[in-house]
Amino acid sequence: MRIMAQLAMVMNLDKCIGCHTCSVTCKQTWTNRAGTEYVWFNNVETRPGQGYPRRYEDQESGKGGWVRTPGGKLKLRAGGRLRKLATVFANPDLPEIGDYYEPWTYEYRTLLDAPLGDDVPTAAPVSAVTGQPMQPSWGPNWDDDLGGSTEHGVADPVLERVRDQVGAKVKMEFEQSFMFYLPRICEHCLNPACVASCPSGAMYKREEDGIVLVDQERCRGWRMCVTGCPYKKVYFNHKTGKAEKCTFCYPRVEAGQPTVCSETCVGRLRYLGVLLYDADRVAEAAAVPDEHDLYPAQLDLLLDPHDPDVVRAAERAGIPRDWIGAAQRSPVYRLIHDYRLALPLHPEYRTMPMVWYVPPLSPVADAVSGSGFDGEDGHNLFGAIDALRIPVEYLAELFTAGDPEPVRASLRRLAAMRSYMRSVTLGREPDDQLAAAVGLDGERMFAMHRLLALAKYDERYVIPTAGIGQAHALESIATQCSLDTDGGPGMGGGPEPGQVDLLSWREGERPDALFPTLSRGGDR
Repeated sequence: MRIMAQLAMVMNLDKCIGCHTCSVTCKQTWTNRAGTEYVWFNNVETRPGQGYPRRYEDQESGKGGWVRTPGGKLKLRAGGRLRKLATVFANPDLPEIGDYYEPWTYEYRTLLDAPLGDDVPTAAPVSAVTGQPMQPSWGPNWDDDLGGSTEHGVADPVLERVRDQVGAKVKMEFEQSFMFYLPRICEHCLNPACVASCPSGAMYKREEDGIVLVDQERCRGWRMCVTGCPYKKVYFNHKTGKAEKCTFCYPRVEAGQPTVCSETCVGRLRYLGVLLYDADRVAEAAAVPDEHDLYPAQLDLLLDPHDPDVVRAAERAGIPRDWIGAAQRSPVYRLIHDYRLALPLHPEYRTMPMVWYVPPLSPVADAVSGSGFDGEDGHNLFGAIDALRIPVEYLAELFTAGDPEPVRASLRRLAAMRSYMRSVTLGREPDDQLAAAVGLDGERMFAMHRLLALAKYDERYVIPTAGIGQAHALESIATQCSLDTDGGPGMGGGPEPGQVDLLSWREGERPDALFPTLSRGGDR
């Protein structure tokens, strides 16, 4: 057994209101630079919908993640070394700019400089890439308005997979429409396909906390990582010729602060904490034959931080004592393992994702109330879970590789908690049989309710700081971060040679940013 620590996140989808504050603050912090206009490390998708980039979940065309061979081994869906060598200069499996969207701005100067006249001036949209006038046709959450429509909602890859299974249960007519929000960041997987896809070794997973990062100095812009990531959360900076991705706000995390998206979340739906896991069994868990077993196998990787044997093994592995204490107080571990509420996103990609989701329940209560029954009664809610407009099968295709039972169990526990705590609030005798029916008791009901509804800042974010021995190294983190400014490491040293706009790269020109040189000036 080789114990390692992993920082993980849980998002409670029942509380997401789709305000996009997390996306905007992340954008301002990390990708408010030339070359990253289309890049959103954090984005909020409306479901049903095609996602961002468009139809990223269709791995038949996206070629992301891992597949299991007949011999029981894992291989990259995009192919091994020979295929990478054959396509290293022309990767055929990349999303196009239209799948993301061509970023645009507006000619605001026209409004300011327009002379007085009878006509009202307008600020026409202009491409942020080419500078030419354009008409936007897609965006980072175009589905917010069109996801439930027959034109775009039906193109949801998840909906396509379950349509034959659930048939008429999925209604796309306006009066039957239903949606929920799905915030997404990099999954910082235990078995990251992006790391395995990188030919230059620039992608790596940090040993101390499991955060997946890109070494900007080593990156050569081959973009195999973009293909390899099944969530399409690795982006290409066309100005620097480098790959970039969500950093889990590691400069903040190292100082014990939550990620920017968590800090600014209006709905307080994000939880951060430490998980301990057995690194020796990751490959075995990711290669189980039945996709329905991937979620239980991933759960089984997580170790009980209260187990004395686990604690001793963690100390022998060099995990600091404060990290072990943080794992014991981790809200993420409780939501994932103790309460079995949070589920991983697309475990069938076999990357062992470490961003988990509590599925949405609120529309179930609304549906019951709309039928004239008590929408907070636990027994009514239990019966209504299988009557969702977006069926349990759809949620299962998102979170449990199509197995509806873990989703149904999570929703039943949420429904039981809601009914139980309503009785407490109204001064009634709570129904202990209702709690027992979902494997809980009154004490755990109160604890689960507090964590989901009342938890304070330091209960939602249990983040140990970096070791005191690293303190001096962290003093210069503001200038060391490779994604801060044009002059930072990996950014090509400013506007001097080394930066190239690959979108307008002309034939016959040599993109120096892609080809490192030796000290004597020759090509490597």
